[in-house]
Amino acid sequence: MNISMGLPTFLPHDRNEELSWYRKIDEGPWDGLAISDLVTHPHSWALSVQLAAAAAMTERVRLWTAITALPLRNEVLFAKELATIDILSGGRLTLGVGIGSQDEDYLAVGSDLAQRRQRMDEQISIMRRIWAQEPPAGGHYPVGPTPLQPGGVPLVAGVMGPKSIARAARWAMGVMDGNNSFSFDAEGLYAQRELVTQIWKDAGRKEKPQFSTCLFFALGANAREQLAQCIFSMSQSYGEEGARMAAESSTNHGATFLREVVDSARSMGLNDIMLMPTTSDPDEIDRARDALGI
Repeated sequence: MNISMGLPTFLPHDRNEELSWYRKIDEGPWDGLAISDLVTHPHSWALSVQLAAAAAMTERVRLWTAITALPLRNEVLFAKELATIDILSGGRLTLGVGIGSQDEDYLAVGSDLAQRRQRMDEQISIMRRIWAQEPPAGGHYPVGPTPLQPGGVPLVAGVMGPKSIARAARWAMGVMDGNNSFSFDAEGLYAQRELVTQIWKDAGRKEKPQFSTCLFFALGANAREQLAQCIFSMSQSYGEEGARMAAESSTNHGATFLREVVDSARSMGLNDIMLMPTTSDPDEIDRARDALGI
């Protein structure tokens, strides 16, 4: 199982801290570097810019988006940006894509809230044609560059329900489950993996779906408070009471918890797990490495 480390996307941080996270994650033993995506958050940075910086600053780890709300974006321009990042990274980019969790992001950029799943399917089809160098405007030039990875940037679907998973089986190489972000549920994760596997079979897919999950974690002396503050900040779209309940109910803190979760995910045969920090302190990377004994 691959273990990726996320960036402190939803926490205040500066240039030096951001670059330090890139370097320390790439030093290892992490397999990937994950970047989350929100528009309406006071501390989140521009996703494409972060990916480009990470591509230039790292040499080894796979770059993930966890996840990108695709219907917020113009698919032609985004396909061009991703192809450029894929080249800058030497072919290390994977796009985790979904409709996102915040209606506020759509309202902020003037994007329609209706039929987002259908629009995403259409956008992915267009992006694939862009990466295949099919001209989008009649007989004019194609949109370059061509991604380094054959067939374009690999796609993982951030979806949960059976209907959404069935749609994703048409175009994704796998599914990223987001149900465990704040509170890890081993039985629920196992059931979801079995559901994805069955839907893949029903869709006539011969290869097994890649299955991944992500969770926020906290280590160090004030881990519980650190976790609660971060989750409360991220959950404002649920209202103050909902954010407070999410923050208070999470148990994603401590070295023992982190070891047990990673061991559980590995025993279930997950392909990837992404650990999302709740502090901008780069030393949290070392604490996680020590806690896992890797």
